[in-house]
Amino acid sequence: MNATQIRQTFLDFFAGKGHHIVPSAPIVVKNDPTLMFTNAGMNQFKDWFLGNETPAYKRVANSQKCLRVSGKHNDLEEVGVDTYHHTMFEMLGNWSFGDYFKEEAITWAWELLTEVYKIDKNRMYVTVFGGDSKENLASDEEARSIWKRYIAEDRILDGSKKDNFWEMGDTGPCGPCTEIHVDIRSDEDRAKVDGKSLVNNDHPQVIEIWNNVFMQFNRMASGELKELAAQHVDTGMGFERLCMVLQAKQSNYDTDVFTTTIAKVEELSGISYTRTQEKKDIAFRVIADHIRAVSFAIADGQLPSNTGAGYVIRRILRRAIRYGYSFLNMDQPFINTLVAVIADQMGTQFPEIVKQQDFVTKVIREEEEGFLKTLESGIKRFEQHAAALDGKIIDGKFAFLLYDTFGFPIDLTDLMAREKELSVDMDGFNVALAEQKVRSRKATEITTDDWVIVREGESTEFIGYDNLFAEVQIQKYRLVTEKGKSYFQVVLDKTPFYAESGGQVGDKGFLQNSEGRITVIDTKKENNLIIHLIESLPEDPSADFTAMVDVDNRTAIASNHSATHLLHYALREALGTHVEQKGSLVNADYLRFDFSHFEKVTEEQLTAIEKRVNQLVRRNTQLQEFRRTPIAQAREMGAMALFGEKYGELVRVIQFGDSIELCGGTHVLSTGHIGLVKITSEGAVAAGIRRIEALSGVGAENYINEQESVLAELKELLKAKDLAAAVKGLQETSNRLGKELEKLNREKALSMKDELMKTVKTVNGVQLVSQRVDLPAESIKDISFALKAQHQNLVLVLGAENDGKALLSVMVTDDLVSAGKFNANTLIKELSKEIKGGGGGQPFYATAGGKEPEGLERALSKVEELV
Repeated sequence: MNATQIRQTFLDFFAGKGHHIVPSAPIVVKNDPTLMFTNAGMNQFKDWFLGNETPAYKRVANSQKCLRVSGKHNDLEEVGVDTYHHTMFEMLGNWSFGDYFKEEAITWAWELLTEVYKIDKNRMYVTVFGGDSKENLASDEEARSIWKRYIAEDRILDGSKKDNFWEMGDTGPCGPCTEIHVDIRSDEDRAKVDGKSLVNNDHPQVIEIWNNVFMQFNRMASGELKELAAQHVDTGMGFERLCMVLQAKQSNYDTDVFTTTIAKVEELSGISYTRTQEKKDIAFRVIADHIRAVSFAIADGQLPSNTGAGYVIRRILRRAIRYGYSFLNMDQPFINTLVAVIADQMGTQFPEIVKQQDFVTKVIREEEEGFLKTLESGIKRFEQHAAALDGKIIDGKFAFLLYDTFGFPIDLTDLMAREKELSVDMDGFNVALAEQKVRSRKATEITTDDWVIVREGESTEFIGYDNLFAEVQIQKYRLVTEKGKSYFQVVLDKTPFYAESGGQVGDKGFLQNSEGRITVIDTKKENNLIIHLIESLPEDPSADFTAMVDVDNRTAIASNHSATHLLHYALREALGTHVEQKGSLVNADYLRFDFSHFEKVTEEQLTAIEKRVNQLVRRNTQLQEFRRTPIAQAREMGAMALFGEKYGELVRVIQFGDSIELCGGTHVLSTGHIGLVKITSEGAVAAGIRRIEALSGVGAENYINEQESVLAELKELLKAKDLAAAVKGLQETSNRLGKELEKLNREKALSMKDELMKTVKTVNGVQLVSQRVDLPAESIKDISFALKAQHQNLVLVLGAENDGKALLSVMVTDDLVSAGKFNANTLIKELSKEIKGGGGGQPFYATAGGKEPEGLERALSKVEELV
């Protein structure tokens, strides 16, 4: 079977067992602060496991895109080095939500593997949970007894808590699991070493392919395990590993999941893939793996950036670029061309990659172009650092600078060092890296207590589309500590408060009763549970309350959200249907809209778009809202859906005339309520992504009034009716005076040459001039180069203070540089310490800036000692 047939066989098998086949959730997680990426097949069903939602189906199966490159599931450094770790992988899974349990899960797994896929039973081993005395957990004898029907008892192995007790995280559903392992070694190797001794020992040919998790418990924050009300099955089979077994390969990268991509890289690079551990072959595997992860992440809405999930995606892409650059001699963008290979190969199962192919390709190309330039800059910095070394060791902090600022993996720095017969201070690098991780962890550290149950009940019912007030009761609450500050999270039986979602911020307001009023500072959604943030807990949480949304705040938010829909419509109308929403922020103050477009929106286009939006506002089109609409019907209506969003089978459609979108946010009842829309800025935020910020309603009105006030004040100050003409006149005068001042400074600088040479000292056989001259940087450079042209055997050091900052320059004549006696770059690094700054340059001329002008005299005195 090829990969497509293997995947389809799995889905067909479980469809035949009464499972509903669902599409993969996006690889990028929304509305779950505990996860950055989908890292397991069960993520999209988390709410069903937690009991926050009623499962739509009792039995489900699918192939889920997963990404494991952050947190405790981080295999990045192994990817490409071994044959079976990946960043993105597909997880084939079947689930039962309170329906079947161990008997059916084990029986069907064995049936599929041995009767359908026809894997040799004599090559298989299984593990079951062997118990844990510390947790007072017994071994899973039920699973063991079921397995005895199918496989020899000596092939049923006890597993530790680490290997055979699955937990979602520090808290949440968990339970014992049974793994299925396959030994794909040669008969000769199998005869030498018993496969059971290699199970769970990271042997590349004795591999786990399927894990069946039996969710029986809920782990509390205290560590206590409580029995779940309903028992569930969660299974995951590694698609790439299954393909390796069924296609009789010794490496995942030799299956057709990857060979097409590797063949394309061979064609582009002119280098052959020889399946060794050499760096060039590792590069082939890294690139073939990473392009899948990056392509699907971008298609699902996560753009490369410098923070959060975007930073992870950028790091993966840069790792691929670097391997191609260093080991395959690929110094031009090429990875973007591989998107077409991925789309052709995987588009049937994952249509989003086909629909987004052009966009993904362009984003990756721009990222490649940018990093290849950065790569060159980083290499130059490395060369300068290496040239200035006194010894043979690259400073660990400098290696970390390359890693953190230029995106250099440490192995690249190490490789460049070895080429120069140098080594890297790995201890220093690791210390700097650990310090950064501590800073990062502290910046995001959140601790939560267990939920305190006030009263049992179903999940919160949201009634906020129709009501801004409601009589409510608290179901549960917990204490949360974030960045040293504590607050409470409260879950209500029903709520008019909209929880932050889809770019719209959460509602604010109050919980009130006869005892007093408590402010709701924000409303968020966690695992589809609506959570209200309050600073203090009511004295009696079991009392009845009136929940009141801040009406003015909600009205302003609704105005901005509806304006966003009209803006989206107008952008597509003006720029083309390639425009798609790539992110948004809607709050009470303004709206921000990110969209796909590969060039600047001109002033003329912006004016036309704003005019069109306000035309739509004035039409006063009534809101048409369609709740709980089947997704297929919504698409037939022409509703816009966002890539990277996971939609259920029933959706909400918002329509203002021809503007039709899937949306869960709050809106005005008719466009006339928006009043006015004013675009305030447009610019690029990422490769292929533009951002517009705008105001609506009262915010737009206030903005225009402020602008008029500023214009009136300027007219008064300039005593001019024609403001543009007056400003133009000022600019012309300023330019003229600037040129005159520049000319005077140059003349002054050149006239100082002779004066400076009168201060020359002979130090260590060298002429040294070290003086303070408070001139602009360009004038100092003119002096330095003029003296350099006229003299030999001269070191010139000049200091100045400009705008409260210190400036130092060092010039060394060519004869001293050629003789290897002095280097301006080396001298400036020492002198800049005195002004609390830094800098660099060429061996003959270097400059530095610093924040401590009072250190100039120390620096100018120090140079004599250095010489």
